[in-house]
Amino acid sequence: MSIYESLNPVQQEAVYHTEGPLLILAGAGSGKTRVLTHRIAYLIDECQVNPWNILAITFTNKAAGEMRERVDQIVDFGAEDIWVSTFHSTCVRILRRYIDRLGYDRSFTIYDGDDQKTVIKEVCKKLNIDTKIYKERTLLSAISSAKDEMIGPKEYLLRSEGDYARQRIAQVYEEYQKRLRSNNALDFDDLLFKTVELFKTDAEVLNYYQDRFKYIMVDEYQDTNTVQFQFVSLLAAKYRNLCVVGDDDQSIYKFRGANIHNILDFEKTFPDAKVIKLEQNYRSTKTILDAANGVIHHNQGRKDKTLWTDNEQGVPIALNQYQTEYEEAMGIVNDIAAKTERNEAEYKDFAVLYRTNAQSRVLEEKFVTRNIPYRVVGGVNFYQRKEIKDILAYLKIINNGQDDVAVRRVVNVPKRGIGATTVTKAAEYADQWGISLYEAFKQVDGIPGLGRAAAKINGFVNLIQVFRTKAEYMSLAELYDEVLEDTGYLKELQAEQTDEATTRIENLDELRNKIVAYEEETEQPSLNELLEQIALVADVDNMDDSDNKVILMTLHSAKGLEFPYVYLCGMEDGLFPSYMTIVNDDPMEIEEERRLCYVGITRAMKKLTLSYAMCRMMHGQTQYNKISRFVKEIPPQLIGGSLPRERFSRKVEDDLPWNTGSTSNGISGFGGGRAGTYGSGSRMGTGVGNRGIRQSHKFDVSAFAKKGGDMKKTAPDYEVGDTVKHIKFGTGVVQAIKDGGKDYEVTVDFPKYGPKKMFAGFAKLKKV
Repeated sequence: MSIYESLNPVQQEAVYHTEGPLLILAGAGSGKTRVLTHRIAYLIDECQVNPWNILAITFTNKAAGEMRERVDQIVDFGAEDIWVSTFHSTCVRILRRYIDRLGYDRSFTIYDGDDQKTVIKEVCKKLNIDTKIYKERTLLSAISSAKDEMIGPKEYLLRSEGDYARQRIAQVYEEYQKRLRSNNALDFDDLLFKTVELFKTDAEVLNYYQDRFKYIMVDEYQDTNTVQFQFVSLLAAKYRNLCVVGDDDQSIYKFRGANIHNILDFEKTFPDAKVIKLEQNYRSTKTILDAANGVIHHNQGRKDKTLWTDNEQGVPIALNQYQTEYEEAMGIVNDIAAKTERNEAEYKDFAVLYRTNAQSRVLEEKFVTRNIPYRVVGGVNFYQRKEIKDILAYLKIINNGQDDVAVRRVVNVPKRGIGATTVTKAAEYADQWGISLYEAFKQVDGIPGLGRAAAKINGFVNLIQVFRTKAEYMSLAELYDEVLEDTGYLKELQAEQTDEATTRIENLDELRNKIVAYEEETEQPSLNELLEQIALVADVDNMDDSDNKVILMTLHSAKGLEFPYVYLCGMEDGLFPSYMTIVNDDPMEIEEERRLCYVGITRAMKKLTLSYAMCRMMHGQTQYNKISRFVKEIPPQLIGGSLPRERFSRKVEDDLPWNTGSTSNGISGFGGGRAGTYGSGSRMGTGVGNRGIRQSHKFDVSAFAKKGGDMKKTAPDYEVGDTVKHIKFGTGVVQAIKDGGKDYEVTVDFPKYGPKKMFAGFAKLKKV
């Protein structure tokens, strides 16, 4: 039997269609990676396409690694010649070869977020930008958004005519790019921006890569932004054999610049495109898929498709109600503990997903209390730790002396008596003569006013020059050891004799392990490539599947993953969807949040548990939120057995999906009488009571309704027609004020954002 016969008929159709534009709409868990890898094999085995003429692009190193591994398994000849990589890695490979045509040196440095902040601080200082008004993070976000749309500093300035704030951002953008250029550095957005710029300005380079990659496949196409779309379009323009795979229902990265219209409008861009839908899911139970379909079908801006499966019906979805976020966290922890104690699952089978990173704190506290091992994905990246960044800075200077950020970071680490004043004088000299800071250090004897500090700077320069000489004949691991030893960095840590210092030394040992592994796996290792590889690593790429720990992560981080047991917590309006999404009253934003919920639901394989708290501490205040509208969109018969819509309590319909005052139909309360759990029988319940004894409890809904109703509201100190100021939207004019029961509903027309409805208590509008 051929390998293609193992595919279902629709998957086979996608594999066999090789010529011209192709859009594969691949629903969650529909085997898209399998289709892509088999399509690559088919191109080589049956269509006699040269392996080096194939390019497969995805978004994360983890996904690229999995695809590479599968390609190697099914492609015999030439698998190593196929480019399987992320967008950023692909662009780096192109730029390493041709960026000199844009005036850069090929040994450019890739700046991470911390490096960017350092540059922005320097820029703001030079331009006298008040960082209380123009936040550094806001400036970087504006620059990133501009690059995503292929808008350079000059065009940004032209588009800012008449808008003083945007003109200031344009000035920062221009100076920021000048700094990066002088440092021979690129940020992550530049990797794509400069590659597209290269293609547009150098026909020879574009033609070379168009002939090189005659067959292009792009995974997760719904996550592409404008610059990525242009990159792919330019590459595919000559032969038009472009296959994109994605799911518009899983487009959740608008905040990163993702443009859902790239996939929704694919047939408009390529009128002759063939569209194939992969709707059979191999991951989840029928119940979970029906719940996901029930939610996502409420979106208008989507392509019509419905997930289905041959898997079993599965258990009903559990919906757990808790009084507070602390009881919610304990309920989740108790349920995991109970399942593992009964040997129903291992810790690594569980994932707890939440809307915001801040929600992890309470969960972590309860996991620690129960002594359950867990891992938070999205915490401090290994490569962001101080000791790692310090030593990497040394390696960056050895590789690229123009990197001012790296030089500033370690010129006095460990302490050499080189103070900030000395560095500032050298930086002014460098600015005056248009050279890098390190070059200025090499000319230190010509810089006036440095005194005895000049000798110390000479010592630093000599140290780097010695390292550069050793780099020519030493292995990378040997060079790394020399840097640790000769700089005195390791000796200083050893002298501290503290637990923190010991941990830092262990981290440095782990970095050495990375370097050794890199050298063993690479035919021609280089410092340039090592630094590049490290710069492109994301935290989710480091997730160890073999680690037997419960995974805690945001819904955004969970895309592309799957777990037997999934908990979606904090299912409350105001948290998910967020308060700002609700008050903005933008259908597009609500649809993005709904897609995020869809992603969360479809991560579950066997069992999905939803939970919400009736009151939660948010922004330092106790808030009473309604149950998430997304929970109400799940067909009620899927939750805890058959619960008809008539069971909604009229009195508290906006707060609870079903009247919890009854314990019939499998509805019962557990967890010391604190959590109301919706499930079919005791096995569906989450909470474990004191000493493992399950205690039934009839929850007093009326008490909650009364408590919520007693919240005090204060009349606004502004009237219709007044000008008010909002922390996000700026100044606007009050259009209407309406008594909304618990709070006053205010409509404000903001010049930049249009009319917005919001609750006065949350909006905190100030009369101008």
